[in-house]
Amino acid sequence: MGKLTQDQRGSWGSKLAFIYAASGSAIGLGSIWRFPLMVGKNGGAVFVLAYILAVIFIGFTVMLAEFTLGRHTRKNPVGAYKAVRPHSHWKLAGYLGVIGATCILSYYGVVAGWAFGYFYKTLGGVFKGNITWQVSDQIFKNFASNTPEILFCLFVIIAITTFVISKGVEGGIERWSKILMPVLFTLIILLAVRAVTLPGADTGLSFYLKPDFSKLTPKVLFFAVGQAFFSLSVGVGTMITYASYLSKKDNLVSSAGWVCFSTTLVALLTGIIIFPTLFATPGINPGDFEISLGLMFQVFPIIISKLPGGFIFGMFFFFLILVAALTSTISMLEVPVAYFVDERGWSRKKATFLVGLFCFGLGIPSGLSVGGVKLFTKLNFMTNMDIIFGNIVLALGGLLISLFLAYVWKVKNALKEISFGNRRFKLKPLWVFDIKFLAPVAILIILIFIRTLTG
Repeated sequence: MGKLTQDQRGSWGSKLAFIYAASGSAIGLGSIWRFPLMVGKNGGAVFVLAYILAVIFIGFTVMLAEFTLGRHTRKNPVGAYKAVRPHSHWKLAGYLGVIGATCILSYYGVVAGWAFGYFYKTLGGVFKGNITWQVSDQIFKNFASNTPEILFCLFVIIAITTFVISKGVEGGIERWSKILMPVLFTLIILLAVRAVTLPGADTGLSFYLKPDFSKLTPKVLFFAVGQAFFSLSVGVGTMITYASYLSKKDNLVSSAGWVCFSTTLVALLTGIIIFPTLFATPGINPGDFEISLGLMFQVFPIIISKLPGGFIFGMFFFFLILVAALTSTISMLEVPVAYFVDERGWSRKKATFLVGLFCFGLGIPSGLSVGGVKLFTKLNFMTNMDIIFGNIVLALGGLLISLFLAYVWKVKNALKEISFGNRRFKLKPLWVFDIKFLAPVAILIILIFIRTLTG
């Protein structure tokens, strides 16, 4: 098998295109859906502050490490580790990323399918009138247990994702990221403006933006670090893969900074949408919520049914969720596709079709585990997939990339790669300390307390 040139592999048309695509990978259901729930369960504004600090000192550090290794090797996760340390067991860390991204996509596609389903339900007027918790809960249970509908929604998500990836880097990922990301930001800003103008929004803004440091506990810190790490889409080689298409002229530090900033901004704006809306809705207390994959789809119909113009509000909100989910599914599928293109010599179309088909098949048990089939429901299949691949594998992947870069490839070699496109790395001393000590220790703590983080 001949070695692929960069033109054959693909490349980004511009640095901005890369930032759009990488931001799209990071901005997903973790930022838009899980982040507000974590805030509601962990002290409000004090959690927000801890989350921001975790993104700055841990998330940015690991992301820059992945960018550096990816561009240096111009490989997928497996090829990247093999290029630096051939004939070693470190390639297993790359395989972990490929497997992790594939498995996450399988159940993530189900949740994205829920967003698609609720989008067309909103268009159909299902959530008009006075929607109570009992009514909304029953709507979700009926939807989640409707096997043909769930599989159709999953198929649509995987099909769209497969279509975009099959078009390659510049013609597929870049082109669609340029469209989806500006749409996403525009919708979030519009919804945030609408939310803060609701009667009673002040109480929600106070809960969200005014820290109560008496609520700061070790558990809050654990949740904040975990949320920052998982929401930035690091740990499964997505950013290694995306960075492998970068030019040596691009500034890795500023790219990582912009991705972290945009992801955090979306999460923060989402909180501004959710909490003023929640506090403006009688009888809803975000502190009472349990973190659950289906919770947003049970709660939000209640909210939109009580808002003036709720139909429009709900339509845009679920479209926003759908857009965010698609930008993430696209990045997840690219990881295994890049592996088969680079390491196995497959054509992009062949790799995309076969991996997409596999992900659809693997996603079926998750799709049927929320009431569709008793066996999968009893096994709690989807939740267990999320615990294993969406939490443990991500954290383990982040730990391995930190240790590999700091102690195997060596920091000096990484800094040499970073210097291309960025001769003055002002944060170098802080980043070196973070990658060698702070990030590995923090991620190790996450792994030790993983049951606390996901419980």
